[in-house]
Amino acid sequence: MGKNGIMIIVDDIFVKLRYINMKFELNVYHRNTSDHELIADLKNVANMLEKNTVTLEEYNEYGHFHSTTLTRRFGSWFKCLDLAGLVPSRSRIGISNEELFEEIENIWVKLGKQPSYTQMRDMTGFSMGTYEKRFGGWRNALKAFVNYINGDDSLVEVPRNSPENLQNIRMIEDDKHKTSRSINLRMRFLVLKRDNFKCCICGASPAKDPSVELQVDHIKPWSKGGETIIDNLQTLCSKCNIGKSNLDN
Repeated sequence: MGKNGIMIIVDDIFVKLRYINMKFELNVYHRNTSDHELIADLKNVANMLEKNTVTLEEYNEYGHFHSTTLTRRFGSWFKCLDLAGLVPSRSRIGISNEELFEEIENIWVKLGKQPSYTQMRDMTGFSMGTYEKRFGGWRNALKAFVNYINGDDSLVEVPRNSPENLQNIRMIEDDKHKTSRSINLRMRFLVLKRDNFKCCICGASPAKDPSVELQVDHIKPWSKGGETIIDNLQTLCSKCNIGKSNLDN
């Protein structure tokens, strides 16, 4: 018998063995899955993502079960997170636009550029559904954020009791300053963007080194009469800012 004949016989034996060992299995029926297994799986997803909370979208992508299996068992997603010892992901109810914009700013700064839908989804603590339902889509959320930063209040509703508005109307009780010491979200982002999301002293950027924390600092110190205006603000990393503070004192 030739070599080809031997190979054909071997292949035929392999195919027969494969069919003999083939098993038909039913899909797993999760009703019999214990509460402990469900919560443990949720914890595993949080550990894998290295986050203290998990959104529905994240769990459906990385979990062994579907989120509806857990919510039907425990009543709500918040209850699931609570049982897993995780921080409840914020409901879109009660979240101000400013909070949502601040989250966009934080991730924009970390990336050094406008975040895409996927990048935002992977990095935010909010559900992307919050942005989509509030603004009618992710692109519209970005437009609203830009309008807000540029100061077009006619297009973006900001709560009257937001920290930013309170800071703007609060007068400083001394004779040295005409502006509040606090740097609001709008001004902070404009300064960061002007400085290309880099430290003005050492050039460090979160886009290149995620451990870098950028801060907006007064060039002429507030304690020495410096005002909170864009021309008197600069972007510094936390290390350079500490060094500058030591020199200012």
